[in-house]
Amino acid sequence: MRVASFDFPESRVLAEIYATALQVRGYPVTRTLGLGSREVVEPAMEQGLVDLVPEYAGSALRFLQSAAASSTSPAGAESSVTTAVADAATSLSAALGERGLVALAFAAAEDQNGVAVTAATATARGLHQVSDLVPIASSLAFGGPPECPERPFCLAGLRDRYDLRFRAFLPMPSRQITAEALLDAEIDVGMLETTDPHLGDGRIVHLADDRGLQPAENVVPVVRRQVAERYGSGLADVVNTVSAKLTTAGVVELNRRVVLAGEPADRVAVDWLRSNGLG
Repeated sequence: MRVASFDFPESRVLAEIYATALQVRGYPVTRTLGLGSREVVEPAMEQGLVDLVPEYAGSALRFLQSAAASSTSPAGAESSVTTAVADAATSLSAALGERGLVALAFAAAEDQNGVAVTAATATARGLHQVSDLVPIASSLAFGGPPECPERPFCLAGLRDRYDLRFRAFLPMPSRQITAEALLDAEIDVGMLETTDPHLGDGRIVHLADDRGLQPAENVVPVVRRQVAERYGSGLADVVNTVSAKLTTAGVVELNRRVVLAGEPADRVAVDWLRSNGLG
């Protein structure tokens, strides 16, 4: 059983959790952590080079739909997305099935794009959800990735879905710097994932996506169908038991320990499994 991850810390620690849980229950496991982007990992699964990877529902579905569209049209096509978990599960299962892959149970944990402000700003301005920004956006500076103005789930989507037009956009080279810019009042609003490690101490908060811009991005382990059939229901039972314990707040804490505290992902994974009665 070859367990892989994408090339960012959260994916590595999630892959470690699933890999260690399988090892504890006697499955032979090798790890290929930090394999690369989805453009590398998904073909590696289809080619049988790796067997299991913790995916993100909406991002995986958009990637597969875009790949299918580009294979039939030179210009590609716009991918459809859904904020409903049940719809995402159905669509993702169908897209994966065409490639010999299987989605196991979705976790409650989600790593979505999120609109963040400091807790002090939220209190002072009475901000609870993204639409609360509409009357004041023209006086606020927004920070996010350099490509944010054109991305459908970043500034472009905020304009289309919420009619949000900020005073200024400041490109941020990383989410770490986005968080620091928020805390230093260099920006008023920032784009941060809902599992960002800086959310753990309460100084930065997310505003609720009340108009449903962001797609469902639940963590979902994807496995090759041949491997799932070879090991039977026992494999799915182990993986699904882990997924049932994963929450968004829990992943924030995993990221805090790995990213901010610098702890090794394998140690953090073992601690998480033990604390959840799975070690």
